[in-house]
Amino acid sequence: MIKLPDFPWDRLTPYKEVAQAHPDGIADLSIGTPVDSVPEVVRQALAAASDSPGYPQTHGTPGLRSAAAGWLARQHGVTVDPDNVLPVIGTKELVAWLPTLLDVRAGDRVIFPELAYPTYDVGARLAGAEPFATDGLVALGPERVPLVWVNSPSNPTGRVLPAGHLAKVVAWARERGAIVASDECYIGLGWEEQPVSILHPDVCGGSYEGLLAVHSLSKRSNLAGYRAGFVTGDPDLVARLLEVRKHAGMIMPGPVQAAMTVALEDDAHAEEQRARYAARRSALRTALVSAGWRIEHSTAGLYLWASDGSGCWEQVRRLSESGILVAPGDFYGVAGKQHIRIAITATDERINAVVRRLQ
Repeated sequence: MIKLPDFPWDRLTPYKEVAQAHPDGIADLSIGTPVDSVPEVVRQALAAASDSPGYPQTHGTPGLRSAAAGWLARQHGVTVDPDNVLPVIGTKELVAWLPTLLDVRAGDRVIFPELAYPTYDVGARLAGAEPFATDGLVALGPERVPLVWVNSPSNPTGRVLPAGHLAKVVAWARERGAIVASDECYIGLGWEEQPVSILHPDVCGGSYEGLLAVHSLSKRSNLAGYRAGFVTGDPDLVARLLEVRKHAGMIMPGPVQAAMTVALEDDAHAEEQRARYAARRSALRTALVSAGWRIEHSTAGLYLWASDGSGCWEQVRRLSESGILVAPGDFYGVAGKQHIRIAITATDERINAVVRRLQ
């Protein structure tokens, strides 16, 4: 039996119940699930492809792979061969199973940031490997490290890693034969800083050897319910992943592939959604600072990383009494024990409710 940590969100249940009892209802800023509608152009594509009786392609349709490659080139200055794009059934699935798919073994270490999305830890455990949270790669010894995760912009902190920092990680990994997997799910949501892909020439020097970049449409296009993402990078690694996924039946449904293709080809809806998030972020940030919170990092992504100096659970408790539910920082590592993560994904009406309650 694989030993996994307790599911962290279950610990929020008592505070959620307190927040739900507020006379004006709960304002849930905890998980960060999209609340705005799926773009009409994407819904039409899904409906048009709904008569889909046959098995879909594990590798994705040529149109989907070309659309993903086109989006990377157009928006992020990254050139990939469409054949080296592989759709995944939501990026959480890939994060959880990537160590296993890459044959990471018992005794190996999977490295990820000190403050990090919990599924990096879970993925290491599923493979029987040792999860190891650190921001100091140079201090590691000579033990085998087959996989290193980086995440920029960061969940939970919204921190952006500059190209120079990412280049050092790539160089360190290549010296040791390690694979670097870069979780870039928030890359299109830079605010004060603009994130850069690990596949950008300024980072990787034009070579994708040992590199994988992971992308999601949950945030850009409100497709969390569609489970739509993709991975690309080193052609040999993508080919290995494709082979295993064929055997394992890890196939994105055909109608979702059609919807994802249209979503990647259309930038207009993404800009509209970005503008919504920018307005909500500005209102929340101003209200939190006025109420005594300090915002750290948070220069990109869908969260504000905040602290008033007290413990994270004390902050969760006090906000829940005002009907506001947030995530405690220690969900993401012990270094977050005095912080909270606040999502900007609620509706305008709920964001305005939070602003009023904080005043």
